[in-house]
Amino acid sequence: MVAFARIEKAAIGRVGAKELVDRIKHRIPPVKSAAALRKMPDDRYLSLMGLRIFRAGLKHEMVDAKWPAFEKAFHGFDPRRVRAMSDEAIEALMKDAKLIRHLGKLQAVHANGAAVVALAEEKGSVGAYLADWPGDNIVGLWDDLAKRFSHLGGGSGQQFLRMAGKDTFVLSDWVVKALNHWGVVKGEAKGKADRAKIQEAFNGWAKETGKKLAHLSMTLAASVD
Repeated sequence: MVAFARIEKAAIGRVGAKELVDRIKHRIPPVKSAAALRKMPDDRYLSLMGLRIFRAGLKHEMVDAKWPAFEKAFHGFDPRRVRAMSDEAIEALMKDAKLIRHLGKLQAVHANGAAVVALAEEKGSVGAYLADWPGDNIVGLWDDLAKRFSHLGGGSGQQFLRMAGKDTFVLSDWVVKALNHWGVVKGEAKGKADRAKIQEAFNGWAKETGKKLAHLSMTLAASVD
C-alpha cells in the first residue's frame, strides 16, 4: 500500500497546501465525537435522512429552502409520529405545493420513521448506534444502513453519515479515480471484495497519519487530475 504522505504530497502539488486545508475545512461537515453523536436526538437524525433523500438528484439549495415545510408536514420528524402517519396521509402530501412532491421519497421518510423507532428500541438511539459503530468497518455501516432504512443505500448512506457527523470516507467519482491511480482497486469498486480492500487501505492510512477518514478522503480526491 502506498504511503499516504506520498498521496498528500501529490494533492498539495495539484491544489496547494492552503486550498487543500480550505477544502477539508469548508467542504466537509465537522466530524463529531462519539458523545456528540449520542447527544443528538432521533428526530434530527430522521430529518437528516429525509433531507439527504430529497437532495439526491436535485439542487441542494432548493431542497434546503423547502425543508421547513417538510418539518411541519412530518411533525418535526418525531419518529413515532411519523410512523403513526397513515398511507393516506402520506399520499395527501402530494397535494402540498410547499413540498417536493415525490411519492417514493415521501414514503421513504414514512418507512424510516418506523425504522428509527425500531433501531432506538434495539440500540438505545440512532446516535448510540452511530457512536458505537467502529470506524475500521465503515463499509459495514454502509451496508447496515441500506438494510435498515429506505433510500439510504449507495452514496446516499455515505452522505447521510457525513451530514450527521459520523466519520466516513465516500466513494465519489474522484475518490474512486484516486483509488485506481494509487493501486488500491481497479474499476468502479462496487463489489464487497473491493470495498474490503478500500477499508483496509483507509485503516492503514488512518493509522499512519492519525487523520479522520473524511479528511483522508478529501485529500485522496485532490491527489489526481
